[in-house]
Amino acid sequence: MLDLDAASIVESITTSEISISGRLVDASNATLFGTVSSETGEHEIPIIYKPIAGERPLWDFPDGDLASREVAAYEINKYLSFNIVPFTTLRDGPYGIGAVQQWIEIDESFDLIAFSQTDDPRLREIALFDAVINNTDRKIGHLLMDAEHNLFGIDHGVSLHSENKLRTVLWQWRGMNFTEIEVVKLKKFISERERITVSLANLITEMEIAALFARVTSLISAGSFPEPNGEWPAIPWPPI
Repeated sequence: MLDLDAASIVESITTSEISISGRLVDASNATLFGTVSSETGEHEIPIIYKPIAGERPLWDFPDGDLASREVAAYEINKYLSFNIVPFTTLRDGPYGIGAVQQWIEIDESFDLIAFSQTDDPRLREIALFDAVINNTDRKIGHLLMDAEHNLFGIDHGVSLHSENKLRTVLWQWRGMNFTEIEVVKLKKFISERERITVSLANLITEMEIAALFARVTSLISAGSFPEPNGEWPAIPWPPI
């Protein structure tokens, strides 16, 4: 575990030179593992770097790029007062502009498959987040549990489409009413529309931003988690 405060980690990931040491071969787009040095040079902070130049075009996501959607998801996560998405920023790197995200060291002994089908409140929070960002690819493998049992969600490049494309392995709460706290978070998000719009303006399209707020408004009106709509596959493939 890094002996650095969060602000130092964010500053280093945002500004320090990226050193690449490998590639995640299972990823469908260029996903590179590397490090950045801390401000003092005493620590190496592991990161994931996804250059836009290494993305494969997607017919159903013709606008923008996946890296920007990754950063948009991180920003939305912050505005919802969640700590789901590891720090993610859009910056230059060895292969051009891309998303750079803090690497999470996972607990290899943890049975994530069994856990993913429980009603743990940490999963519920991610299910709500996915409904907000219209995540079309919430696989079990996109959930990370660290050694301190903090749960994170990653790989949000195919989210925030203006059409309903929610696809997830976390349907345990479908149709269930939101808690008062969840409703407060959603309403607060709507109240900060102007600030959020400015934060997302260079990351996703105006139509996608409008759809984001329409989606949250609809969630508040329904008062409950969405259910599969039958017009779109409910679960990503492969689910793991």
